[in-house]
Amino acid sequence: MTIDFTEKLLATLELQREFFRGGNTRSLAFRLKQLKALGRMLTENRNDIMMALKKDLGRHDFESYFGEIDMVRQEVAHTLENLAAWMRDEPVQTPPLHQPGKSMIVKEPYGMTVILAPWNYPFQLAIAPLVGAIAGGNCCIVKPSEISANTSALIARLIAEYFDPRHVTTMEGGVAETKLLMEQPFDYIFFTGSTKFGRKVMESAARHLTPVTLELGGKSPCIVDRGVSLKRTARRICFGKFFNAGQTCVAPDYVLVHEDDRDALIAQMQEVIHEWYGDDARTSTSYARIINAPHYQRLLNLLKGGTIVSGGIVDEESKFISPTLLTNVDLQSELMQEEIFGPLLPVLTYKNLDEAIDFINARPKPLALYLFTRKKKNWKKVVRSTSSGGVCVNDTLSHLTTTGLPFGGVGASGMGSYHGKKTFDTFTHEKSVMKKSTFPDPAFRYPPYRKPSAIMRYLTKLLN
Repeated sequence: MTIDFTEKLLATLELQREFFRGGNTRSLAFRLKQLKALGRMLTENRNDIMMALKKDLGRHDFESYFGEIDMVRQEVAHTLENLAAWMRDEPVQTPPLHQPGKSMIVKEPYGMTVILAPWNYPFQLAIAPLVGAIAGGNCCIVKPSEISANTSALIARLIAEYFDPRHVTTMEGGVAETKLLMEQPFDYIFFTGSTKFGRKVMESAARHLTPVTLELGGKSPCIVDRGVSLKRTARRICFGKFFNAGQTCVAPDYVLVHEDDRDALIAQMQEVIHEWYGDDARTSTSYARIINAPHYQRLLNLLKGGTIVSGGIVDEESKFISPTLLTNVDLQSELMQEEIFGPLLPVLTYKNLDEAIDFINARPKPLALYLFTRKKKNWKKVVRSTSSGGVCVNDTLSHLTTTGLPFGGVGASGMGSYHGKKTFDTFTHEKSVMKKSTFPDPAFRYPPYRKPSAIMRYLTKLLN
């Protein structure tokens, strides 16, 4: 960290505070104008965005477009369509005791906000929350991940090109710069990343009593019920697991399949992997790479936690790890104790559904839970008997691409949520407002107090 960064940060904070206090961000017209600018930024720079993501993650353009650019595009379009309605004061019932009067919820911006983005979806997870920060009428500093350096540099360039720095700007840097950011008295912090760093962000926020949204992760389980089509189930599990080479916070982290179906499911997943990526996934342009050497080495260590039954091919120079299935997993190993965040999939077995549910409930609450079943009673049982940030039945990942569904964690997998209207709500304070008439002005509410008479008690009960 340099003195220049410190000076730039403090100067930026002062400029944004002055801009916000001037009321510049509050009008619907201003917010719509900025959201439209964000939409143009996506359209006009799509190829540059995909190229930066390819450099950082070796990812195919299909995954970059649908996993990052299009998700933000949908957020922008949905917000533009609905923002006027979301911003309106919300009338609520006023009890008879306070009549004549009027009660309402007024939506107001927090003010100075900061978004701390991760490296695995470095564009989408920086810009999608920004949609809510802008829609809520806030000023914002975006801190991209230094690990995805190409995307970080692009985000900084694009935001400088499309936005007034008094309203939205970026701060690039590493751990030291992030630490300095967290020492500042922001009005709201939005963090996406690991549980470990989420704790540090919350500790920093506590010093200023700053509210936070923490989008974390965890070990998202995938239950395969009896009687499902194992072929279709295998395709959908593999899609969720090997998209972005498993570097997805809601990727299936392990599979729980009935002991009698394990080998058949593994065989189907092996067929899918071969169909998608060929004899050697190193030659496939549809398969991404691990982000950097430390994460590559971490994943190599996790391979020790089970028996490789498929895959296990690695290449240090290109940071390649093939789609890998493991059995005979040591439940005490790091493979089953930490979020994998890579293309390794442990396959575990259960004897009955209750055993699978108990296994999940004995562990920290996951960000996502997946269930493949043909039985309505079973998916309802799993939904009601477990706790997770979200549930997706008979598919993977698709629940977080639905603007009507809030996305977020619970417990160790995070707090708060966003997507669609919930993104606006996250960056908006709901202020309670009551407006009363000065008449009538009953004397019994003021000192000197009298012992409540029967009629006073009756009237109070009736009016409330």
